Amino acid sequence: MGYHVLLSALFLMVAATASAETVRIDGPAGPLAGEMIAVDGARHAVVIVPGSGPTDSDGNGKQMGLHSDTYKLLAEGLAGAGIASIRIDKRGFFGSRSAIADPNDVTVAAYAQDTRDWVRRAADLAPCVWIAGHSEGGLVALLAAQEPPENLCGLILLAAAGRPIGRLLVDQMRAMPGNAPFMPQIEAAVSALEAGHIHDPAALPPFLRPMFTAGLQRYMIDLFSYDPTALARDWAGPALIVQGDADMQIKPKDADLLATAMPQAVRADLTGATHMLKDDVPGQPFVSYTDPSLPLHAGLIPAITAFLND
Repeated sequence: MGYHVLLSALFLMVAATASAETVRIDGPAGPLAGEMIAVDGARHAVVIVPGSGPTDSDGNGKQMGLHSDTYKLLAEGLAGAGIASIRIDKRGFFGSRSAIADPNDVTVAAYAQDTRDWVRRAADLAPCVWIAGHSEGGLVALLAAQEPPENLCGLILLAAAGRPIGRLLVDQMRAMPGNAPFMPQIEAAVSALEAGHIHDPAALPPFLRPMFTAGLQRYMIDLFSYDPTALARDWAGPALIVQGDADMQIKPKDADLLATAMPQAVRADLTGATHMLKDDVPGQPFVSYTDPSLPLHAGLIPAITAFLND
């Protein structure tokens, strides 16, 4: 552990001088934007794909109360290890908001195509490009790899689901205190979406309706149709599976499922890491989501750099 802490400190000191530059590529109706950190002589570049909802290229989302800086810290840590990166805003959000008129009028396949286009852009930074997908971004990474761009060397799955997202959502909702009386309605809504049908939001308790608006349900129907392990079985290239055992959203069994589907994958289990890839703080289960001053888990950057340089 002391070795990892020392390495992380060195990476952060070097990364402190790394500066990000906003870059753009063509999107469907307007540009897609990302934050790029170039590194002289880099052999590897990483495209960082964010998780669900309005999460920006730094790893933040005001609408969700998310302020972690996780992706910014990841990019800076990678730069300190000599690895270039582009962390992206998804179409319809933030710097990519003009790419489509309605940010909910998307599909996972569209996100995957955007990711392939970013891989091609990142090929200007290094000969070997990797997709690092966090949470829902892991599913996007797996789908993008089904038609791999020429310079794609492999995948880095960060706290990525191994189960279909609809089943994962049901398990997450069941684990939340106070939801037991509402689980039949939640399961009915998810089952309808899995079957390809819109569920009447008025049939749900008021506190759940913002999660199941008609616009969001259109995307969820598409999202719930994918099985991450089926996609993983179709990827025979290098892969790194990163999972924290203090993650409240994605469980180690998800990493187990992905690892079984990709026997060639390297596994990095981070003791005490949350879903935001930071150390869990006892008694403050959500602080890693809201405190950008908290550093990344000390083992994260060394695990990624060791994998890329193997």
